[in-house]
Amino acid sequence: MTYAVLRVRGTVNINHDIRKTMQLLNLTRANHCTIVPESPTTKGMLQVAKDYITWGEIDKEMLTELITTRGKLEGDKELTNDYVKSATSYDNIDKLSQAIIDNKFKYKDIPNVKPIFRLNPPKKGYEGIKRSYINKGALGYRGKDINKLIKRMI
Repeated sequence: MTYAVLRVRGTVNINHDIRKTMQLLNLTRANHCTIVPESPTTKGMLQVAKDYITWGEIDKEMLTELITTRGKLEGDKELTNDYVKSATSYDNIDKLSQAIIDNKFKYKDIPNVKPIFRLNPPKKGYEGIKRSYINKGALGYRGKDINKLIKRMI
């Protein structure tokens, strides 16, 4: 299982522990997204920063679209199928995204890749950046619904 983690809120007046956790997750600005594997350590980090981020299980199709449209290499170059084939043991982005979902490969292990995805604010806005997803807001765990939010942000 792999989580897509999105930063919803900005940087002003954040507790030091939450700020450090966000740096460890590579979420330095609002509307940045990162892909993290499911583990007890990751779940603990997500709970620490739950008032500033939203996360859920990303599916293969959305991860493939996210990598092809927003994946970047150092120097702000596009991440293409040719580069994936030459730099990794996978033939294309589709097979790479399946390996990432199955926790056989980490996205940040691709040579020279930027570990974040810079996304646009979602079309029609967030539901509310001070309430949890359960309470009709945008924060916290949202399960498979993260795919709908990422679709609105690409």
